[in-house]
Amino acid sequence: MLSTSPMGTTSDVSLPEGKIFELLANRRRRFTIHALKHAGEPMDVADLSTRITAWERGVDPETIDYDDRRNVHTVLTRTHLPKLDEHDVVEYDDEAKVVEPTPALDDLDVYIEVLRGREIPWSLYYLGLAVLAGLVQVAVAVEAPLFAALDATAAAVFVVTAFAVSAALHYYYGERARLGNLEKPPELRDQS
Repeated sequence: MLSTSPMGTTSDVSLPEGKIFELLANRRRRFTIHALKHAGEPMDVADLSTRITAWERGVDPETIDYDDRRNVHTVLTRTHLPKLDEHDVVEYDDEAKVVEPTPALDDLDVYIEVLRGREIPWSLYYLGLAVLAGLVQVAVAVEAPLFAALDATAAAVFVVTAFAVSAALHYYYGERARLGNLEKPPELRDQS
């Protein structure tokens, strides 16, 4: 199937889109993918489970002990890592308790759009911006009050500028929301 790169181009990924969504539907699998993409190298399952436990509890990984991470470790080794391994997203060595990113994980260029509070998704934002741009164009064309002083060129400059600024912001926030780009997973950023 296809994944979208930061510039909107696509690259081949062996997993169908539905399977990608299924794998990403579980928070611990998202955290696993994020941790491995961020590390860019094999991880010991104990370290991985410590990091995921810390993220889930919102604490520093240094404060996590064996008892704290035992449940996460067990679920990772029995369920999530074998599932990711089965789909060739990671390579999991059950005996050595090491998980390694695969080329499929590198090709899985995913960002998570996390909405908090009263935020709207980018798709609705762009729809609203397009409606606003159309209304401005019509208002200038019929010389509506407050728009009579503008010509078509000024309206076009406004529309292009609004879309360019929006696209730049969307790119910035998209990069921040990409799995593996920053220390914390996207859904945990901006939390105290």
